[in-house]
Amino acid sequence: MKLKYPSLIMTTLAILLATILNGQALYLSLNHDYDMEIQKAMYSPEFRFHTSIQAWRSSEIQSLINYDSLLQIHRVSRPTYRGPGWQKTWNKTFNDDVVSLKRPEYWFAVNPIINFDMGREMVDGKNTYINTRGLEIKGEFGKDVAIYTFVRENQADYPNYVDAWIRSNGVIPGQGKIHTILDNGFDFNNASAYIAYTPGQFFSFQLGQGKNFFGDGYRSLLLSDNAYSYPYLKLEATFWNIKYSVLYNQMMDLHNNPEGNGWDKKYTVMHYLSWAATKRLTISFFDAVVWAAQDSTGYRGFDWSYANPIIFLRSAEFSVGSPDNALMGMGASMIVGKHNVFYGQLMLDEFKFTEMTAGNGWWANKFAFQLGFKTFDAFKVKNLYLQTEFNWARPYIYTHRNVITNYGHYNQALAHPMGANFYESVSFIKYHYKRIYFSYEFQYALYGEDKNGLNYGKNIFESHTDNRPHEYDNYVGQGLSTTVIYNDLTLSYLINPAYNLNLAIGYTNRSYVNDQETINTSWFHLGLRTSLFNSYYDF
Repeated sequence: MKLKYPSLIMTTLAILLATILNGQALYLSLNHDYDMEIQKAMYSPEFRFHTSIQAWRSSEIQSLINYDSLLQIHRVSRPTYRGPGWQKTWNKTFNDDVVSLKRPEYWFAVNPIINFDMGREMVDGKNTYINTRGLEIKGEFGKDVAIYTFVRENQADYPNYVDAWIRSNGVIPGQGKIHTILDNGFDFNNASAYIAYTPGQFFSFQLGQGKNFFGDGYRSLLLSDNAYSYPYLKLEATFWNIKYSVLYNQMMDLHNNPEGNGWDKKYTVMHYLSWAATKRLTISFFDAVVWAAQDSTGYRGFDWSYANPIIFLRSAEFSVGSPDNALMGMGASMIVGKHNVFYGQLMLDEFKFTEMTAGNGWWANKFAFQLGFKTFDAFKVKNLYLQTEFNWARPYIYTHRNVITNYGHYNQALAHPMGANFYESVSFIKYHYKRIYFSYEFQYALYGEDKNGLNYGKNIFESHTDNRPHEYDNYVGQGLSTTVIYNDLTLSYLINPAYNLNLAIGYTNRSYVNDQETINTSWFHLGLRTSLFNSYYDF
């Protein structure tokens, strides 16, 4: 059975629930910059926490580590020589939400979203800038209902390698489609929102347009926050030592806009089960299926064959004739000592056991894996964080015979930003003292780009049936072998932790080398920004 208007019905149901039901149901933003103290508390052998299902809900954190106390650790007190009338202004500037209203039965807050960044690309002498203005609105009603929304208007001119990527793909990395190409940069806007309902300790529901993340690493090979926001309905159940998440998503393919009636739509359903086997070991299982709203049989819309939240999607996909793209994966994390974490992921797209064991490089043995380690208070230095991670993906993984049913959205991969046919080592050193934060990232990556009109398996927006150079002897890095070495240094001062307002100075050095060209980037920039979301330019 098919449904033509699932989003309308989901929205209506959510609004009805919110109006008849009366807690901290709000979710933390997906952001790597200022969450080290929260992560350190969660990755502890003292209790079981399902760290790989993100974003994290504030009530889950509060029940274990007193999240409110964490927010108060670095609260800046007003100068004693100022009179009491300065207290409110001081707190609004350095500690609290800019506009807030709190009552016993509800609260809400409004904060500005800004990014005023100026920079200089030294190699080419190019000036860069980012000019972002927007609003964040959040609140909770009763014990169980939360709302969140933001809207941003942006103009920006990026370093040349990012600028070239944007012009090639037609989107800003993770931030949506270009609205206007300016004389020196781009104009674009974006928005996100959700309504969350958490009726008790066992279940939670969230309807929104935004991003989700499955994994414990910097990257995810299952589902990351790399691509632009998408409409979703998330159902979660927590019981015993298990947390189970189901995502119903609507994605978009920007390669076709039939008769100006909007971009082609596709749907995905994802299941993710996290089992905290012990207080140190957590194992997770993942599956997903992708199908087009319109295919060769006509309009499918939302296919109710995949609606059951407790089902193996590969079996359901087989039962309807295997027209769609089914994927499976798993992950694990192990806490060693006090705050040392080993983690990993495995993603399986397609493979045959006989071809896999033959070791002959068959093109359809499509899989990827991740291995990583991170430690908090490294070498017994308080607030010193180290992380290193290795990601490896076979050619053609995440692709499908029909381009629209690949594992992508808005011209970007739903997993790793490099798509497929790559390996990558990425490491971090982070340290903070009170509100001063330092971060260093080093990345070495090798990937194989297409050449001579042949599809070597990196671009997930190519059909895996078109222009393959060979059936066998495929390997990671085939095609135009390209290396990327990326260094990024950032020093920032966190002005207000309520919405991550910070003043930051950064330096990025990037080297891109293959047989056809060498591109070096050396970029300094300084900005006043609110860091609520991750932006990935390390590709």
